[in-house]
Amino acid sequence: MLLTALLAMMAGRMAAQYEVQAPQNVYARPSISLNGDWNYFADPQEQGYYDYRMNPTQWGYFLNAKPQRPSDLVEYDFDACPTMRVPGDWNTQDNQLFLYEGTVWFKRDFDYTPGEGRRALLYFGAVNYEAIVYVNGKKAGRHIGGFTPFCFDVTELVKEGKNFVIVKVDNKRHQDNVPTQIFDWWNYGGITRDVLLLTVGNTYIDDYTLCLKKQEINFSLKLNCPEAGQEVTLSIPELKLKQKFTTDADGKINSKLLSLNSKLELWSPENPKLYKVEICRGDERIEDEIGFRTIETRGKQLLLNGKPIFLRGVCSHEETAYTSRRCNSAEDADTLLSWARQLGCNFIRLAHYPHNEHAIRDAERQGFLLWSEIPVYWTISWKNEKTYANAEQQLRDMIRRDHNRAAIIIWSLANETPHSDARDQFLGRLATTARSLDNTRLLSMAMEVTGASNYVNRLQDNMNKYVDVVSFNQYIGWYRDVNDAPKMKWEIPYEKPVIISEFGGGAKAGLHGDKEQRWTEEFQENLYRENLVMLDKIEGLAGTCPWVLKDFRSPRRPLPGIQDGFNRKGLFSDQGKRKKAFYVLREWYEEKKNAQK
Repeated sequence: MLLTALLAMMAGRMAAQYEVQAPQNVYARPSISLNGDWNYFADPQEQGYYDYRMNPTQWGYFLNAKPQRPSDLVEYDFDACPTMRVPGDWNTQDNQLFLYEGTVWFKRDFDYTPGEGRRALLYFGAVNYEAIVYVNGKKAGRHIGGFTPFCFDVTELVKEGKNFVIVKVDNKRHQDNVPTQIFDWWNYGGITRDVLLLTVGNTYIDDYTLCLKKQEINFSLKLNCPEAGQEVTLSIPELKLKQKFTTDADGKINSKLLSLNSKLELWSPENPKLYKVEICRGDERIEDEIGFRTIETRGKQLLLNGKPIFLRGVCSHEETAYTSRRCNSAEDADTLLSWARQLGCNFIRLAHYPHNEHAIRDAERQGFLLWSEIPVYWTISWKNEKTYANAEQQLRDMIRRDHNRAAIIIWSLANETPHSDARDQFLGRLATTARSLDNTRLLSMAMEVTGASNYVNRLQDNMNKYVDVVSFNQYIGWYRDVNDAPKMKWEIPYEKPVIISEFGGGAKAGLHGDKEQRWTEEFQENLYRENLVMLDKIEGLAGTCPWVLKDFRSPRRPLPGIQDGFNRKGLFSDQGKRKKAFYVLREWYEEKKNAQK
């Protein structure tokens, strides 16, 4: 037993050296796609990872063992197993795994030719929830968290010719996870985003930032190692800008303001202007498309490029139209974005976790402003330091991946979290971290209204001192009588803009009846009418995000004949049918749009 523990400890130390930060803009790097068909099988008792005493085994499935003699006992065979599409979730690709929560093993073979002076980085866009990765039978590392990218330097693990990668994926829910044990969406398991094998130099551009500060473009850059004297050239041809910089002793170029030779065209929903950018260091060349805009608050106003803006928003889960599986491509995102555009939206709250990079970039090209959130959802283990470290890492990974995306204007720290001193300390630490990583965007979180007296609702939340925008969820008409809406008064005692981050109610598409009959389209339609009149009276209202764009899967919604495993609060059905409330909100958004012209 002691030997087993020592072996596990040594394996953990060996694996730690392979983990590296995912480089900025992975899709601009030379790479081999490992998307496609992966062999897989479920392992509900995790016997491929633990022995029968529940100790980690050195003879696990990650070895991809093959019998060498007729008498050899090997009780698994990846090559004889079925295949599953990666990226993808296992729930909708294998009927037997639709409700499954546990371990599934995945294997993919690939060819590789090492290059002299080159390194191999194995990149995963996301795996839900825990991933333990092996290359050619050796552990590359472990990652916790289902919606952010991670990367391992596998240069020492790959070889010339045939190679294989094996991933143990475990989507079991636990109290100390982020999100925690209960949440109101489907727990899609699997390798849900792209897998790439990147090729980089021994020294490479790890991260860079381009943003607008004080009407000038600000540029900073970091190499993967502290190497001074590296010459870097930044070019933005359309702005007739080409400048050279040299890294300092830390391998960094720190916060340089660039002088412009042409007039800068600002990014906005009406004009989502993106500039082609090129960053070069020796033979390393990275291309990107970046927009420049400012976002700030002034009293209770929200200002985009110095002008007041009303956020005509909607919340959206990362679940496909029609097929209701996990989204994993620009094509998947494009359908949902087209529905939001039909609604008249200029803003989308990406609920309740960072969405994939393809969706972010597609939204940016189409001119949508975005709210990006980490899944600190409901009742997190506030006093558990490992839980906090997990949440902070997801926050860091979200900001690191998307800090060059002009579309994102709000980083959100949490959703509907119950008040306590421990919670305030947890979220306060996250807010401080977010500020230190990016001070060019706004901070918010979806609060709950807790102070109510008759028909007066008062928002009181200690997190008000950390956020730039006060956002809260309210469901008058669904969890409280809709007839209360006209009588409601809202007291928000903070000199900050207000976003209603959720409101709405459910309806089954095609079910009609009286407006007092729950689940009918008429009930939802009336709920929206009453709510919009009420919300219009809130001082400092800067935007709304009704819940939700489309019906989505949730195990918390079992009502037969109505929900059937779907949250029915969508303005569209899961099959794309517009409900009557869609037209009510679209008309109101059209009025808001015309009022700002």
